[in-house]
Amino acid sequence: MAKDGMFVIIVTVDSQTGQVRNSPDIISRGFIYMRESKELLFQVREKVKDIVHRATGDQLPINQAYIKDNIRDKIGQFLYNKTERRPMVLPVVIEV
Repeated sequence: MAKDGMFVIIVTVDSQTGQVRNSPDIISRGFIYMRESKELLFQVREKVKDIVHRATGDQLPINQAYIKDNIRDKIGQFLYNKTERRPMVLPVVIEV
């Protein structure tokens, strides 16, 4: 983790519809400088929204563990493809 850093993704999901309520928040420590990586962050946010949309589908109640695993795996691979670094991806799903 010291070399590649950590990447926290906080996403709020509507418990009634399974949709993302607002843009996911991202915290990066030791991975990328946020101000210089606006395009990458935009792509990650869009990808997280898509992952949550696909993971919830018509399934209610929401399976938070499944959503977190999908975000961790897919965003981790996406970040590696873009940067060739593997930060620790920590998804946080808040159901409202």
